[in-house]
Amino acid sequence: MEQMSNDFMIKKLTDAKTHFERALDCKHTEFDDLYPYMVEHPQFFWYKRYVAWSELLTIVKLAEELGHEWRDQFLEHQKDYIAKRVMSSRVLDEWYETNDSKEHVDKIG
Repeated sequence: MEQMSNDFMIKKLTDAKTHFERALDCKHTEFDDLYPYMVEHPQFFWYKRYVAWSELLTIVKLAEELGHEWRDQFLEHQKDYIAKRVMSSRVLDEWYETNDSKEHVDKIG
């Protein structure tokens, strides 16, 4: 079996991180397209964030198992949240260093 390239894994990490951050910011993601009827329900945004968080943790776990470095893609406190694996209100509230440091997500949106 061919080993995944580091560039491929970095892209997947970046995509998963962006997906999670877009979900945090209540921006459009692929999940909205899968469940368009859910937008009307209050629990939708919580569930959308949970799905994106699970995806991020899965990609990080895969990177670790394949021996790829993933930590360079995240800030120190984000690495700590990922290591703890639990999506808490603190993760949701403090993922960004400051409230106005979402520029990379804004560029995409």
